[in-house]
Amino acid sequence: MNYFVHSHALVESTKIGDNTRIWAFAHVLPQATIGSDCNICDHVFIENDVVVGDRVTVKCGVQLWDGLRVADDVFIGPNATFTNDMYPRSKKPFQLLKTVVERGATIGANVTVLPGLTIGAGAMVAAGAVVTKDVPAGALVAGNPARLIRYIEEKC
Repeated sequence: MNYFVHSHALVESTKIGDNTRIWAFAHVLPQATIGSDCNICDHVFIENDVVVGDRVTVKCGVQLWDGLRVADDVFIGPNATFTNDMYPRSKKPFQLLKTVVERGATIGANVTVLPGLTIGAGAMVAAGAVVTKDVPAGALVAGNPARLIRYIEEKC
């Protein structure tokens, strides 16, 4: 085991990359995949059908639900919320919608991302935004619903 798991974390997966750190009260389900050099902070929940790339930071209070794909070098801010069911109902079957966060994207604190969307490479979603449609690569979006503010000069 070439990764760190805090004594108060529950990590059921064995698919964890080298030098990843998983902190207190995180819970990683058995089929989840987490890359190398990641930082999974306190109170993070990662469901089974989730793939997290290398060098990803997931801040406190984030849940990564089935169908989420997070590429390398992504930052997910505290209490960001991803969803995977467009029409949730208690104890009813649903169509799992896949969400993709491409390389180098930033998801700000308290962002909500609706299911089935793609956040483009190097995009930045400002804190508190509600993402209701795909975000182009290199775009800065903000607001509710999230709207294009400008394109970011910096390349990831």
